[in-house]
Amino acid sequence: MPGRLAVRSRGAMMERMSAAALPPPGPDPANGELAVEPGGLLDVLGVAAVVLDASGRIVLWSPQAETIFGYPAHEALGRPAARLLVEERHRDRVLALFEQVMSGGGPWAGVFPVRHKDGRTIPVEFRNTRLLDSQGRRYALGLATDGATVRRVEQDLALSSRLVAHSPIGLAVLDMDLRFVLVNPAMERIAGRSADAHLGRTFRQAVATPDADMVESALREVLETGAPLLSRSVRGPLRPGGRQQIWSISLYRLETSAQRVVGVAASVVDITDQHHAARAAARARRRLAVIADASERVGTTLDLDLTAHELADLVVPEFADIAAVDVLEDILSGPHHGGTRTSGPAVFRALAVKAAYPTPAEEAADPVGEPARYGAERLVTQCARTGRPVLVERVTDDDLTRIARADSAARLLRQAGVHSYLAVPLRARGVVLGVLDLKRARNSLPFDRDDVLLAGELAARAAVAIDNARWYRHQSQAALALQRHLLPHGPARLNGLDAAYRYQPASAAVEVGGDWFDAIPLPGGETALVVGDVMGSGINAAATMGQVRTAARTLAALGLPPAVVLTHLDRTVAGLDEAMATCVYAVYDPRRRICRLANAGHPPPVHVPAGRAPRLLDLPTGAPLGVGGVPFETVEIAFEAGDELVLYTDGLVETRDQDIDVRLAALTDLLALSSSLPLEQTCDLLLGALRGPDDHDDVALLIARAHALAEAEGGGGEEGAP
Repeated sequence: MPGRLAVRSRGAMMERMSAAALPPPGPDPANGELAVEPGGLLDVLGVAAVVLDASGRIVLWSPQAETIFGYPAHEALGRPAARLLVEERHRDRVLALFEQVMSGGGPWAGVFPVRHKDGRTIPVEFRNTRLLDSQGRRYALGLATDGATVRRVEQDLALSSRLVAHSPIGLAVLDMDLRFVLVNPAMERIAGRSADAHLGRTFRQAVATPDADMVESALREVLETGAPLLSRSVRGPLRPGGRQQIWSISLYRLETSAQRVVGVAASVVDITDQHHAARAAARARRRLAVIADASERVGTTLDLDLTAHELADLVVPEFADIAAVDVLEDILSGPHHGGTRTSGPAVFRALAVKAAYPTPAEEAADPVGEPARYGAERLVTQCARTGRPVLVERVTDDDLTRIARADSAARLLRQAGVHSYLAVPLRARGVVLGVLDLKRARNSLPFDRDDVLLAGELAARAAVAIDNARWYRHQSQAALALQRHLLPHGPARLNGLDAAYRYQPASAAVEVGGDWFDAIPLPGGETALVVGDVMGSGINAAATMGQVRTAARTLAALGLPPAVVLTHLDRTVAGLDEAMATCVYAVYDPRRRICRLANAGHPPPVHVPAGRAPRLLDLPTGAPLGVGGVPFETVEIAFEAGDELVLYTDGLVETRDQDIDVRLAALTDLLALSSSLPLEQTCDLLLGALRGPDDHDDVALLIARAHALAEAEGGGGEEGAP
């Protein structure tokens, strides 16, 4: 009985110890309370507990012991452990070790071959120590686990330790409170702080980075959700010399094999060099793209103002927040073949100002089209006079006073937050034409030497286009001056007629053509009215127009019929080196109240009879002057007092987007509405309604109105000064 009771008592004790082998349910010890779920390294090792009495018999047998050795508790309890578990050839050694432990010789640990129930021999890792109960009785406690499992765990730990210690990647572990509990040497090097400076601290406390709040928020999210964060770029601490570190950081939640959360792991790679190299490569690609874009977007026309706006549009907002294209006033005043002045103040005219967003810096800029004088100490003047770029990477208040034209403008630039300034010369064909003026405010990066090179390349390309437009403007202005000089300068003294006329050059490209008009008093009181158009444009067309107009006046003085005049003009134009022109020639006889007309390939005149609807005159079109060999015909119409004759060139009615019949109908409709207006107002009405801002042809317009012939006008008319 006592033996059975002892066995039952030992069995109950074993059951109680087996139940205690796993921690009872409860909160996580990391939070200061008992764990809720089983798990951890002991479960991985599968540690078995076996208790022997002084005689070496098994008195306690845990469930893990059954897993390792194969014997259930009822087959193991009460049996000698050496006979059950040890092969005969090892028993003496085992018994000696047992006696050593039981006699107080200290614990024993090691790997020993054990016989499994199925007959095979397995290596088992043992830890043995002596136990005493309250009555002084001795027991031996053996803790055992499978040797292969121990070796695997040891290898895993050794590998992990070596990887963590020698990894070139910064590795860190943070606990449930997101405080550092492990930092490897690579992390120390990357962060520039020792492990001791990390341990026990949060990321914000340990790492001096402007992105600390973002990283801590990410750590908390990973801890709560379990979703990893991979390869997020963040700013690290500043390197010596002030260069900003860039890290690639990845975060993972750490869980045990039983899926108990124990913290967050972080891996950090210093990608500063790669980041800045990638940014440099991206900037280089962007520069190439901007330069290529400049070839397509700048200089699309020969309009000087438009070319300047194209340059400003190109650099804002891609390159600068505010840009101004300023050209030297003396460059605009006339063609310069040599260099400009190298010292002293300068007068600029802003051709274009562009801002990426509404800003007070726009108010500080010079008004477009108005001249502005800058002293020799101003940076824009220095750039223009020396022909070299001026770079102010970080603008101070003193710099603003040298950038702006006046103190009030400097205050506006300060209010706008301008922090970096760059001016590059617009140089073409050895001449500094002006300056490309660039400022940054919202763009936090200062201009640097690479920006100087890019801006210089853009300015050089744009300067050629600006210079071409400048030369073209000078040539157009010269042609326009010649054109206006060759046209009538004042009203002629006409017999029985009132006349008004206009010449308007093309608006879009300041294009001057060969359009002309004339009102010529003839002997006998008649009047010749002429409108013509020499084909082509520019100074050559204007010069040809002068020759044809002179010939027409000479022929008109001979009193020849209109068709004969055009025939002679045809021969004259044919001899003017591939010239060609259209023309309407009319002669008004105030005594007979008739008008005789002939047409050489020109748009039809409009006859506006007094009190009746305007009509297009159906004249034989003929051929343009200079074709040669085509006959011209004279047509006679009645032309009473109050009648109007409207002669014009094709620039008034021809457009690219409307049919000519539609435009001619619009002309006659306007004339119907203006029959009661003074002739000058009628001219303005027609030009205002039918001409657009982008018309590419010039216009000559002549309107004549017959009035009653007074007796004083009955004699021969006197030729006036047209």
